[in-house]
Amino acid sequence: MKVIDHIDAFDKPDYSVVTIGTFDGVHIGHQTILKRLVEDAKKNSGKSILITFWPHPRFILNKDADKLKLLTTFEEKVKLVADIGVDYIIKIAFTPAFSNLSAQQFVKDILVDKVGTTNLFIGYDHHFGNNREGNIHFLKEHAPEHGFQVNEISKQEIDHIGISSTKIRNALSSGEIHLANSLLGRDYSVKGRVVDGAKKGRSIGFPTANIEVEESYKLLPADGAYAIRAVIKGNIYDGMLNIGFKPTVNGSSRTIEAHLFNFDQDIYNEDIVVQFVKALRKEMKFESLEKLKEQLELDKAAALRILA
Repeated sequence: MKVIDHIDAFDKPDYSVVTIGTFDGVHIGHQTILKRLVEDAKKNSGKSILITFWPHPRFILNKDADKLKLLTTFEEKVKLVADIGVDYIIKIAFTPAFSNLSAQQFVKDILVDKVGTTNLFIGYDHHFGNNREGNIHFLKEHAPEHGFQVNEISKQEIDHIGISSTKIRNALSSGEIHLANSLLGRDYSVKGRVVDGAKKGRSIGFPTANIEVEESYKLLPADGAYAIRAVIKGNIYDGMLNIGFKPTVNGSSRTIEAHLFNFDQDIYNEDIVVQFVKALRKEMKFESLEKLKEQLELDKAAALRILA
């Protein structure tokens, strides 16, 4: 798959199968659309194309943009889309000026002139253009004059269990990992770097990798303990992880700390991808480090059962 950073440099295929959207999370609803895209492109010897926007439009248009957390970084989205088999991602810089583009201008300038759309797949509730004036009805009305076909992905196909990026964000924020994972079609993951920590866990037999996530907009699940899998240098390790303020030791900042089972390697400054499998419990304050250690033993036993 190729990522096109500048749409003016895109060489239009003879047969372009296109969809549009932010696709944050690339959840199972998004996957339905993208798989239809790929199937049609292969059937007609064409190319499948996702037109997406970065930064997320809400970062530009909303006053509360600083509160928005995303399910995927752009890098994560690219990998997930590539795994489905899409040929191109066209990355359009979403700016205040671009947000003023009318739906009609978007269709003519982007879909027709720049991309050469032959077949457009679009969700039943998708909106685009200034003031969100473009929708499935607008597209069906104007597609014939521009010579492309519109295929509506119905509510029954992508929304029969209430799939949405917002619902997944809410599930993660309340610690409902099982629900988020079921809607994503995979375990939710966070990528970070292992950094130096206070080494408190080592003193009670539970050394941890302290993880720093560079992207401040990346959504972290609710504070608590989780059964996880961690990917480090291509290898997968079972473990458990805590997100929170470590109240037992009077922590002052929110941290992410992973304890990996049967693991004894120096991984400082290494990249790590954490896959959240299941929530174990909410974060708790214990009366002593000994009581904390007792709970960690229980957490480990539970995580081992879950990950077995």
